[in-house]
Amino acid sequence: MKDYLELTKPCITVLILICTAVGYYFGCGASLRPLTLVHVLLGTALLASGTSALNQWYEAESDARMSRTRGRPIPARRMKRSDGLGFGVLLSVSGFVALWFGTNALTAALGLFTLLSYLFLYTPLKRYSPACTTVGALPGAMPPLIGYAAASGHLDIGALALFLVLFVWQFPHFYAIAWMYREDYAQGGIQMLPVIEPDGESTARRIVACSLLLIPVSLVPRLLGMAGSAYAMVAVAAGLGLLYFGVRLLRERTVPRARHVLLATVLYLPMILAVMVIDRRGV
Repeated sequence: MKDYLELTKPCITVLILICTAVGYYFGCGASLRPLTLVHVLLGTALLASGTSALNQWYEAESDARMSRTRGRPIPARRMKRSDGLGFGVLLSVSGFVALWFGTNALTAALGLFTLLSYLFLYTPLKRYSPACTTVGALPGAMPPLIGYAAASGHLDIGALALFLVLFVWQFPHFYAIAWMYREDYAQGGIQMLPVIEPDGESTARRIVACSLLLIPVSLVPRLLGMAGSAYAMVAVAAGLGLLYFGVRLLRERTVPRARHVLLATVLYLPMILAVMVIDRRGV
């Protein structure tokens, strides 16, 4: 059971559910429907867990060549590859059904798009091009749209604002991870940017550029009246903090500096989402 749980990547799933819940909160207006919220969180959890399991089934060979992933259940041979496939399919189908019958067709379609784009676009592209980071950011930014659609039955500019914040945030986050584990990715045949350009300068420049872009993007919810001035101040301060660590990495491209960027991104997202919810407007 522990190995099956590991296939679902529970820590990542929890973050996905937080982003889904935030999307639902902003999409529901003044009518919070607890049962619908339960359905969208359950369906999203199942779908995200199934996607993680299927991804590990697909990448079992490359995972076996990387030190950070060779201990996973399938490459470590604690689980048959076919069992991982069956488990992933079962979770994914269950998640889609839960979204379809528990919320609405749009929400289920968004969930299915997230799974398909992750497994059939992002995952195979990792072996061929560093553009995989950009492609992977699309399904990675879908959770707030799923929550928003479940609450309102449609998508609008408010949903897009939440999507953009999460979309841009992923670049400094995943580029930092790619720099830290570039040698591992090279052994696994994963064509991340630091593998293609080992000096790391282009990676660090993109981290700085995306951190800088995240500041105005994070202010879009304030401009739309979704959140107030307190959120805007926190968003700017958090963005400047992330930019600071990105600039330090650009000046000194080391693993500790990249780890600082990673930690900054991990703190950044839940912080601004929490303040956005607390300082919500338009209810």
